This record gives sequence, structure tokens and C-alpha cells, in this order.
Amino acid sequence: MIAAEVKYKKTGIEWIPEIPEHWEILKAKNIGIFDGSTVDKKIDKHEKMIRLVNYMDIYDNETFEITDVVDFMKVTATEHQIKNLRVNIGDVVFTPSSEVREDIGKSAVIKYESDDLLFSYHVLRLRFNREIDINFKKYMFNNKPALKYFSKNCKGSTRKILNRIDFKNLPVYLPPVEEQQVIANYLDTQSAKITHFIQTKQRFIELLKEQRQSIITHAVTKGIDENVKMKETVVGEIPEHWEVRRMKFLADVYNGATPETSIESYWDGDINWITPADFGIDKFITSSNRKITKEGLHSCATTLVPKGSIIVSTRAPIGSLGIAEIELCTNQGCRAIVTKNIFNEFLYYFLTTQTVMLNILGNGTTFRELSTYNLKNLKIPYPAIEEQKRIVEHIKTETKTLDIAISKAEREIELIKEYREAMIAEAVTGKMKL
Repeated sequence: MIAAEVKYKKTGIEWIPEIPEHWEILKAKNIGIFDGSTVDKKIDKHEKMIRLVNYMDIYDNETFEITDVVDFMKVTATEHQIKNLRVNIGDVVFTPSSEVREDIGKSAVIKYESDDLLFSYHVLRLRFNREIDINFKKYMFNNKPALKYFSKNCKGSTRKILNRIDFKNLPVYLPPVEEQQVIANYLDTQSAKITHFIQTKQRFIELLKEQRQSIITHAVTKGIDENVKMKETVVGEIPEHWEVRRMKFLADVYNGATPETSIESYWDGDINWITPADFGIDKFITSSNRKITKEGLHSCATTLVPKGSIIVSTRAPIGSLGIAEIELCTNQGCRAIVTKNIFNEFLYYFLTTQTVMLNILGNGTTFRELSTYNLKNLKIPYPAIEEQKRIVEHIKTETKTLDIAISKAEREIELIKEYREAMIAEAVTGKMKL
């Protein structure tokens, strides 16, 4: 147990000024060995089929655990790789790269092992050489102080990277094993309650979003006049006086591109450069994680588009949408739609109803991508501009209460996650009395 009255000692680290006096101050290299992997995401008929702990298995993992419930990717590996690159129960796997520094260095502890379970070349494995409680491992790296260290030490322009030395030099603060167990049990109990709260709120949000989308779908495909006569078309039943037009006659569609990442003069300018990672819960895009210079803009095939343009992600995932509140350009994972003969918000709302269709139109083997050609030829129900504007106002009015409720629930989730982060940080640095 952690004593009610405990003496503290200085750490020499600005964001963790002190820890309990009886805790050890180490570096990660003192508690285990870090290894990279050579296993890629390919299938070779001359190799054996294996399962892979992949980047996203860690990145999107709210439990900080890798168990048998994970839908592991199936690829092939050599006998040498199978022998040396398995994961064992108690190993911790990390994400050593990210598009933004705030997301780098996420980790999960392995709680399931098999002869055919290996880790990917996008992942780093820590195998311990001293006794540490397996549940404490979940929290000793997934906390604000550790993530701050990772964020501070990562390098790179387009993609942030941590090298093995960075991981080896990570400060680690270890209480005795019995104390580790007390801390881990407490955090497990509290995290389970928080997870239940989040899941309940997420289900509530999904119901509200379904109701919201139903209002939007009806408005942009059937109109807002309940007495209007309908007609059958290639896009389904629409009001008799509406037309069906292809995107290319209503808007210009522009591809995106990425400046050469190795040329520093192309980056960190004042031009917003949007990637699929920049889409959020808001319909408006107000900034980008990365910015490029004028030199970078002119060096590649991206195009600067005006405020009011609709931005759609066309790969990983297809169909995320936003309206530009600023002048911007995009990478090759997005297309920019500059409207000409259609009200931009009407088109935006219609496209929110077309996620399934946009994914169907996507093609490719390695990953699916929505081509400019298919986007330009998308068929769109088309009322007169003034009616489009009335429909948009109707949508805004009818969904206002739902939007407020969704925002409130999403904020509650953010706050409880912030509380969980603070709780974990206090516990693993010895500030919490248990």
C-alpha cells in the first residue's frame, strides 16, 4: 500500500519534479530490451502465414491491452522472423511514429501469445528483464509525463518519429511490485467505470446522430414540402420539379499532393495543408496540423482553394467531410470541391448521406481510393438554388437541438478522458494516496 504520509525526492525532470522517496528512478533501457521488426504487410507464398500485432492495434486501443479479441492482420514471415519476432505475454509494444507529435509513443501490453503472433515493422517491442506487474505496465507508459517525453523528443517534418535511443532514455519511475499491484488494481477499477460511462455516452451520441442524419437525408433527397409530387430517377425518388446533375457540372474538383518531405523550405509555412487526419467532429475546417510554404505549394500538384470549398477524404477513410473556413490545399488523400452552380452547404449535406456510395465508388487493391473521375461523375439531386438555401436553413433549424445535445455529450466524454489521464499521471508518479 502507498503510505498516507510519504516523503518525496527530486527527479530532475521539470514535468515530474518529485516522486516518493522509496521509488526507483531508472531509464527504460534498465528494465528491458527494445527491438524493431522486419515483418511487413505482404504475403509471400514461400513464407509461413502468421498473425501480426499492427500499428492500429495499439493506436486505437482504449484498454492498453493486446488480447485474443483483436482481429489480427494475417501476413507471411520467414522462419527466422517467426523465431525472433514473436510477442510474449508481458511484452509492451509501442507506436514509434505518428503524423502529429501528440499521438506518438502509444503503447499496449501483450496479454495473449501464440507461436504465430508477431509484431509489425511499424511497431517497437519492449521485452522486460526485471519483474514488473503486468497491469502496471499498461499505465507506466500511457500517461501524460511519458507521452510528454515522447512528444518533446520526436523528430521529423511530415511524420514524427522516435528512434530507439529515445525509448531507451525514457525516464521510468518504479514503486515496489506490491505497490505496483495496488496502483494497477485501482486504475483498472476506475478505468472500467470510466469506459462504461464513455460507451453509454457514445451509444447516446450514435442515436442522436442517426436521428440527425435522417432529417438531413429526407431534406436533401425529398425536400421540405410534404405535399410535393415525386418522380423516380437514377438516384431514387425526388420531387418532380428537381433535376439530377453530375458533380462535374456543378463544381470543380481538385486533387491534392505532398511536397517533398526532405526539403525543409517546403514546410512550416503559413499555407494550410489538409490531410485525412485533420477532419474532426465539426463540419468546418479552421486549421491544419501541418502547413507548407509557397515554395512547397508550387513544387507539387496540390491546389490552393478558397474559403467555402468542400473537402472530402478519398482514402483511409473515404467520405470524411468538411467545409473550408480558410484558404487551403490538401494532400493526395483528399479532394477539394469548389462549387459553381450549387449552394456549398446543400452539397455538403447531400454528401454526408453518400458515405456508402463513395466507398462503393472507391477502387484499389492495397487500399481503396475514390478517384477524381468517380467523384466528378457522382449524380446529385438538384433543386433550384433558392430552394437549396431553404433546405439548408430547415436542416439547421431541425438539427439545432440535436447538435447541442451531441456537443454536450461529446464534451462530457472529453472531460472524463481528461480526468482519466490526470488520474493515471497522479497514480504512476506517486501523487495519489491509495
